[in-house]
Amino acid sequence: MKTSTDPIRRCILSGDREPRGELIRLALGPEGQVLPDIRAKAPGRGAWIGVTQSELDAANAKGKLRGALARAFKTNELTIPADLGTLIADQLQRAFLDRLGLESKAGKIVNGTERVEKAARSGQVRLLLHASDAGSDGARKLAQAWRVGRDREGSGEEGLALPLPRTILSLALGRENVVHIAVTDPAAAVRVRDALDRWRHFIGPDLTTEPCETASQGASALPAAIGTADNDEDIE
Repeated sequence: MKTSTDPIRRCILSGDREPRGELIRLALGPEGQVLPDIRAKAPGRGAWIGVTQSELDAANAKGKLRGALARAFKTNELTIPADLGTLIADQLQRAFLDRLGLESKAGKIVNGTERVEKAARSGQVRLLLHASDAGSDGARKLAQAWRVGRDREGSGEEGLALPLPRTILSLALGRENVVHIAVTDPAAAVRVRDALDRWRHFIGPDLTTEPCETASQGASALPAAIGTADNDEDIE
């Protein structure tokens, strides 16, 4: 969860300063390979990025990323994967799906059209999500039930279409045919939304659907043997 007490870090590519929870950490593996540290747990000096995947890929292709990382890590002995952007996107997606799975196991997620509609009309739904291949009629019906349950009829608010099909969501939740998802716990909604926003920001607007409703304010690629730590400086 991002909080106002998060340390501020600077993106090595854009120079923008943001709370570290809104950035992505890169760290050095044992052989000097640059790898995503999505959970910001790997020890040693880290470098932070806040750009989108397309911007990162462009910087990597042009050599700008190598120069920025060499300065951040104070070494030229770096191995940067050509598909670093894809590695980060995949891990952010995995982190989001893992979060959904955890909240589902904790009983804080409802799925199935009838169950979601019932929860929505009773005011229990805090965050409404749809698979990318969900039918528009079904999504509109559930959005209307959600607005009724929150006394927001006429607001036009809708759920959020995820950049994932039902097959992937079904695997993540261990259930069959997951098309619509309702998060019913306020804190869980914040955790899910934080993981989703982080992933969506990185993959960029071309691969996402803009949200119509925001939840109330709430995996590292490095080998496990590296351990855990976070002692980064605000790199200039």
